[in-house]
Amino acid sequence: MNGTIGMDKYQPIKITKEEISQLETDSFPGRIIIVQNQQDIEKAISYLSDFPILGVDTETRPSFKKGKSYTVALIQIATEDTCFLFRINQTGFTSPLKNLFENPNIIKIGLSLKDDFSMLHKIAPFEPKGFIELQSYVKQFNIEDMSLQKIYAILFGKKISKSQRLSNWEADILTDAQKKYAATDAWACIRIYKSLSTGSFSDFYKNRVALLKETI
Repeated sequence: MNGTIGMDKYQPIKITKEEISQLETDSFPGRIIIVQNQQDIEKAISYLSDFPILGVDTETRPSFKKGKSYTVALIQIATEDTCFLFRINQTGFTSPLKNLFENPNIIKIGLSLKDDFSMLHKIAPFEPKGFIELQSYVKQFNIEDMSLQKIYAILFGKKISKSQRLSNWEADILTDAQKKYAATDAWACIRIYKSLSTGSFSDFYKNRVALLKETI
């Protein structure tokens, strides 16, 4: 498959913050399931293990004090229509989750995975397998931007909100806005990967490619 649709391989595809601000907002449309006890973790992992491709992300409570930091509070794992939010600040990074992260037979898509792994290693040792880093993957499609929001906007012509990024992910109860934000990030990863890997490019992406070709 020619992922760049005939473009010169050195012509980068980019989008500006100003362009993104004009786009319609998109968000995860499926069901969101909170997981906060061992029994629910095992059920969720059993369900997710039936899928060959998953989207993965994490959230950490932000620190606004110098020298103060927190460990990962939430792991989001999504299929195309369901996202589980694992509240590991309450349950810990348990064996079923680690086993999924170490399973080479299930493809797990994420962005800035090195940072996620580094943070999770502070909680428990594990050897990640079966992961695909989107920041590396999109380069073969001439996409230069590395943020999830920009990659998603380039491909689908819609923006995903980042308004909850600095919210308290260790709160006793997550708000609906937090749940939607967290699920959207994990779902966006799997959607980006499937679009690129199958060549199912949106008209917005095709139009950006066509405009860039005219400048070569």
